[in-house]
Amino acid sequence: MQRKVSEDARSQSSARVWAPLARFIDWEAELGEKAEAHGRAAHFAYEFLRFGVKQAWACLFGALLLGLLIATHFFHPKGAVLARYDFLVIAAVLIQIVMLAFRLETFEEAKVILVFHVVGTVMEIFKTSVGSWVYPEASLLRVGGVPLFTGFMYAAIGSYIARCWRLFDFRFTRHPPVWALGILSAAIYANFFGHHYVWDFRPILFAAAIVLIGPCTIYYKIWKTHRHMPLLLGLVLVALFIWFAENIGTFTAAWAYPHQQHGWQLVGFGKLGSWFLLMLISYTLVAALNRPRSMKIEN
Repeated sequence: MQRKVSEDARSQSSARVWAPLARFIDWEAELGEKAEAHGRAAHFAYEFLRFGVKQAWACLFGALLLGLLIATHFFHPKGAVLARYDFLVIAAVLIQIVMLAFRLETFEEAKVILVFHVVGTVMEIFKTSVGSWVYPEASLLRVGGVPLFTGFMYAAIGSYIARCWRLFDFRFTRHPPVWALGILSAAIYANFFGHHYVWDFRPILFAAAIVLIGPCTIYYKIWKTHRHMPLLLGLVLVALFIWFAENIGTFTAAWAYPHQQHGWQLVGFGKLGSWFLLMLISYTLVAALNRPRSMKIEN
């Protein structure tokens, strides 16, 4: 009987998708079985902890980048031969290589992340040229006014969504067609440029997002069973955490908005909407790769 339980627990472990974590599967299964045996409160506590660990693991790339921004802000020597921004570029490339080498990301996911890296960098070049924000420090590895590490910050969003998709075994009901999301994403991207010259179409884009995504429910597996929530709510929560991360990034003086030129201030809450729209582009790319699977609802 114990052997059967262990096999079932092993099949439920998300660690099986990454070879470096496979050694922890038996320990994780034993811990889960003990928690389940101690009643509902222990079961809830274990599942809550498991959710947090999975989220932290999914955030690995972005968390490392954010940690580097903080560390270099406080410890990178002023006037060093290797500029802070250039150090960040090299470190980000090394992190990506290590993640691929240790199979923490698949090459298919890396391709999508690379696309979002390019998409983000092109937008950054335009946005800095019109004064939306600036990168105040000097560096060699840059295009125009944009240090090359910035593309990795956008790539971190794609990395997070792709890793969550695998870790939580995403399933959906009433998921919008990926081609429709593609059209919306193209319109969002065009508006990031066009609103400087014509009317800002964001109200229409928000409405379109609600119409497309509002009916969709996402099912995510923390442990043995799939929990669910509205996909729209999930994307808003992710955008909120990106906004928190952006405030940390600007606090480290990695970049600055016009209202922060003379000292750090909180990034305007209106940026949350911009991050939500930008994240939809990343979500669409990952959805195109993974082909959303339907959740079978038992009557």
